[in-house]
Amino acid sequence: MRSAPLSAKPLRLSTADVQFEVDFASRLHWSADTDAAIEQRVADILADVKQRGDAAVLDYTQRFDGLQAPNVKALEITQTELQAALDNLPKAQRDALQAAAARVRQFHEAQKKASGESWSYRDEDGTLLGQKVIPLDRVGIYVPGGKAAYPSSVLMNAIPAHVAGVEEIIMVVPTPQGVRNPLVLAAACVAGVSRAFTVGGAQAVAALAYGTATIPKVDKITGPGNAYVASAKKRVFGTVGIDMIAGPSEILVLADGTTPAEWVAMDLFSQAEHDELAQSILLCPDAAYIAEVQAAIDRLLPEMPRREIIAKSLNDRGALILTRNMEEACAMSNRIAPEHLEVSSRDPNRWEPLLRHAGAIFLGAFTSESLGDYCAGPNHVLPTSGTARFSSPLGVYDFQKRSSLIEVSQKGAQTLGRIASELAYGEGLQAHARAAEMRLNPVPPMRDSK
Repeated sequence: MRSAPLSAKPLRLSTADVQFEVDFASRLHWSADTDAAIEQRVADILADVKQRGDAAVLDYTQRFDGLQAPNVKALEITQTELQAALDNLPKAQRDALQAAAARVRQFHEAQKKASGESWSYRDEDGTLLGQKVIPLDRVGIYVPGGKAAYPSSVLMNAIPAHVAGVEEIIMVVPTPQGVRNPLVLAAACVAGVSRAFTVGGAQAVAALAYGTATIPKVDKITGPGNAYVASAKKRVFGTVGIDMIAGPSEILVLADGTTPAEWVAMDLFSQAEHDELAQSILLCPDAAYIAEVQAAIDRLLPEMPRREIIAKSLNDRGALILTRNMEEACAMSNRIAPEHLEVSSRDPNRWEPLLRHAGAIFLGAFTSESLGDYCAGPNHVLPTSGTARFSSPLGVYDFQKRSSLIEVSQKGAQTLGRIASELAYGEGLQAHARAAEMRLNPVPPMRDSK
């Protein structure tokens, strides 16, 4: 008996339908809650690594990745190996990697200049006020490596950390059966990774968060991973900083019908191929164009190597939505707050001012989301699951912290001291008030330092 041909039929909706809000909400909803069994397993792994350190890391690396080693030091990738991986890449691949890294570095250098410098000023009484921007001492970057290799994740996590001035960048990457991807190692070399270990999963997050005899404790962990990695990052937050808890990948395309339908169909595929939970949505006011996109999906799907994943993603979570006009499409986009937002329009700058919530906005028909994933320059680590309403892309600022600077002059202490004293007495904190009052005139002479 012949099986039915594979097909992808995203849900067809219209904002004019009476049932639209109910149908749209059911398609948009995604629960970020991880399975209780995963949560418990992760808790056990974290506790074990915290207690046994290197020994636990070795046990889990052998169990989950099938990688045996006499000690964790043997799991470290040397700088010589990283350089050799870069040198031995095919020229075209090496040139592409270095060009992408240069664009990512250029963008984050500009970002640092715009918002990442210390500043201060003195007011009229000579008091200095300001902010000191300091890079983190040591960060850990998690690079996925179970089902595929992601050199782009190395660039997007390590380069902004390097630009921020972080002294040590520790990379962890799972290498099932000990297979080391040369492009990932080359990317680590290009991006300035300090140390790298072939360790993955919750045990890698635990090692970075708590430190072991071999893997150093870091101040912050960034980078995406599977449900175990996400759960582990959530649990160690507070012991270390984290970037975000990322959900499945998303793309939202706002189209006015002027872009070739095949381009838009492939852009929807570009996120759907990540995994079955990824979400791809098209918003468009042209019903005939939506039909063209569906026809392009039908035509292009059979030639895609990951067509089964694409089909399930589009069938379960995809949507082609007819809107009344582009203004309504922009309003819908702000409700969704997508990770990736493409404005596939002849005049994208007309609509960009109406768009408030998105991880990254890709303007114009020639700006495919995939360019942002690899080489445009801005970071591809983006907020998902609607968190773009209050979160930002990974950047230089994620690898810096800020300290306030306050230097009050004697003259300034006379004004500020009286204000602080009054408010402190109002709060019932007499020592606060007295500390301020002791600096009011007459002031005893300052003692000479010894």
